[in-house]
Amino acid sequence: MRIPIHQVTPESGQAEICGWVHEVRDLGGLAFFLIRDRTGIIQVTIPKKRASEVVLASAKQVSRESVVRVAGPVKAMEKAPGGREMVPETFEIVSLARSPLPLDVVEKVPAELDTRLDSRFLDLRRPRVNAVFQIRSAAMHALNDFFHKEGFINITTPKIVAAATEGGTELFPIAYFDKEAFLNQSPQLFKQMMMAAGCEKVYEIGPIFRAEEHNTTKHLNEATSIDIEVSFADHLEVMRILERAIITTYEYVNRSCSDQIANLEIADFAVPKDPFIRLPYSEAIEIAKKKIEEPIAYGDDIGSAAERAIGEEMGGHYFIVDWPSETRPYYAMPYESDPSICKAFDLMHPRMELSSGAERVHDHDQLVCQIRKKGLDPESFEFYLKPFRYGMPPHAGWGLGADRLILTMLGLQNVREAVLFPRDMHRLVP
Repeated sequence: MRIPIHQVTPESGQAEICGWVHEVRDLGGLAFFLIRDRTGIIQVTIPKKRASEVVLASAKQVSRESVVRVAGPVKAMEKAPGGREMVPETFEIVSLARSPLPLDVVEKVPAELDTRLDSRFLDLRRPRVNAVFQIRSAAMHALNDFFHKEGFINITTPKIVAAATEGGTELFPIAYFDKEAFLNQSPQLFKQMMMAAGCEKVYEIGPIFRAEEHNTTKHLNEATSIDIEVSFADHLEVMRILERAIITTYEYVNRSCSDQIANLEIADFAVPKDPFIRLPYSEAIEIAKKKIEEPIAYGDDIGSAAERAIGEEMGGHYFIVDWPSETRPYYAMPYESDPSICKAFDLMHPRMELSSGAERVHDHDQLVCQIRKKGLDPESFEFYLKPFRYGMPPHAGWGLGADRLILTMLGLQNVREAVLFPRDMHRLVP
């Protein structure tokens, strides 16, 4: 019976493994094969004078990245990967790989990102690349576990909608029978409706779609968003939940993914410390003014150059709080003492924005007023406004970019490295 490579030890005696041929070295009387599965690599050594004709024939025919099934005794070998090697009694080619390969899986020959994405199935055979997605899986597990322990209900909201979440034009239209429809840019309206349903604490991890013409290292047109909404909570409470969620996720990855972190050669995987600094928007603008050449003023969006400048000053995760109301969506709650500022926040990594959230307006008439102030038609949001007429509790929430979370956690250079099959302005396949 096949066993995972990481479980193969000299104490195993006989073992059978299945995997891919990672490397081949022929030294005349000895042939060495590194066989890889998702758990690790083992050396298979064939002494040509003692091996059977069947084993020798397969070994001569096999090519790199072919799938093989190998069985034989395991013995200790100090210089071999993992300190052990197999001497095969059987060496079966399950699936022969063609040559040449579209890219070098052992990474001796570097490949451009586009080449890697064009052959993503091969790219993912690289232990370093595979480690990214094992860590991503662990991070999503940690978040799901965190939300369940915190008493959240997992929900699934529609990805085909009739109207924009925030009234913007950055939507992908789709043919939906005889109606106009769009791919949803956020679960925002639906998770707020769940507050009216009495669910109190909900979360969703799912895709969002933005028809933004960005061609950068941090933007995609299909992304994964981690969203929550909490009843009877203000912006401060959901910021604390976000803080705990980030730290818990880092802690879990640090605890459970040591091999993957080593594969990525991350020398110091640092778990963020709490509390994260709360930086008022007005102060963030002043920091940016002093550090960047391009003009920036109160009321402006914080662009990439400003993000980097402020991030260098802050040094770790931090929140930008107390945003001008005019810059935030209609559902952000203004301060009673100064309606020009709202109870909105962004969670920032020194490199970029990770999350955006706010306490929401829960009064129907105030919400209608704010929709109109944004130049939008309340009638277009009737399905959303209806629950606000029948007892909507105070509530707050946020959305966190899963792709950017992994990008910044692992120090990757491009968000596409954190996504299995990224979708951007130019890429629809694979």
